[in-house]
Amino acid sequence: MVAASRRGKSLRQVAQKFQVSASTVKFWLDKAQGKRLDRVDFSDSSSAPHRVANRTNPDMEALILDTRQYLRQHSDLGEFGAVAIRRELLGRRKKAVPALRTIGYILQRNGVLDCRQRVRRQPPVKGWYLSAVANVKAELDEFDFVEGLFIRNRTEVEVFNAISLHGGLVASFVRERFSAKTALEAILKHWREWGLPDYAQFDNDNRFTGPRQHRDAIGRIIRLCLSLAVVPVFAPPREHGLQNGIESYNGLWQAKVWTRFEYQALGEVQTQSRKYVNAHRARSAARRDAAPKRRGFPLDWSWDENASHKSGRIIFIRRTNDKAEVEVLGRKYKVAKHWTNRLVRSEVDIAGKEIRFYGLRRVEPTNHPLLGIAAYELPLRYLN
Repeated sequence: MVAASRRGKSLRQVAQKFQVSASTVKFWLDKAQGKRLDRVDFSDSSSAPHRVANRTNPDMEALILDTRQYLRQHSDLGEFGAVAIRRELLGRRKKAVPALRTIGYILQRNGVLDCRQRVRRQPPVKGWYLSAVANVKAELDEFDFVEGLFIRNRTEVEVFNAISLHGGLVASFVRERFSAKTALEAILKHWREWGLPDYAQFDNDNRFTGPRQHRDAIGRIIRLCLSLAVVPVFAPPREHGLQNGIESYNGLWQAKVWTRFEYQALGEVQTQSRKYVNAHRARSAARRDAAPKRRGFPLDWSWDENASHKSGRIIFIRRTNDKAEVEVLGRKYKVAKHWTNRLVRSEVDIAGKEIRFYGLRRVEPTNHPLLGIAAYELPLRYLN
């Protein structure tokens, strides 16, 4: 480029010939200005300084590493971390002792930390514990209560919320108090309007499960799901990971409906809740269209609380104890001796008269090994 320019070519002509910018040509012309070509240093070195201005002095870094080694061998407390090193250097009256965080960076940069860095894995996909839901071939509705709300005249308010996992379809029902019967009516109203999901997920509230003080008891909401060919799923007790979707919506409803306004009567809460739900549904319409299709509600169906149930599944996600046991419908089952304190998907197969236990691990969300099978039959009062 310099030679071409010295032969009379213009800056733009040289730039076009070598397919570089005019400023690049100007840079090398300035570098070679007044010199023979064979005496010009055309090497391109970095303009960065050889040493970062705010980096700790090498002698201080060496002192910090030496102090760590000394404390590790001779400290009466047995402490040799960043705090102990800084305390020791200050005790020796050293000048310009680096800050605690800087000492930590120096130890990390020199690879002398004993602890291992936590491996942060990608979270599993939504609904990973149910293969069809994880593969976006089935929809799952989550349900939960929000309790402990009061308006000015001390009227108690409860909210029964629902959200679909893939479609983001929400529903909120507000009244003074919910029972299993009124919760069932709310679920029916929601499903009649929007269709049936493949799965319905609940926590372990008695209104969902039925009376847990009795073995083999299944509540009316479980029986409702079975009669509509919806698989009820129960999340593990005292664990929130599988309930993140509905818990997030619970918080959103309280922030956008409950705390934004001051209410004088229950009807005001119900009106504002309906407005919010309609706005939320309008915003999530595109997401709902991309979700798995919901089944139409059967036109000839009617609720019979005493109907028999000879087929269907009930799923309980549970964590095994130290003895590798899980409790399902009031009974304990030994799963697998190597599967202690881990998640298990317990599938009650009514027609097959058995419970199948599948292992669940977040680090291998697509691998659900069959751990065991136990014979089980629902009581006759549910089958006849």
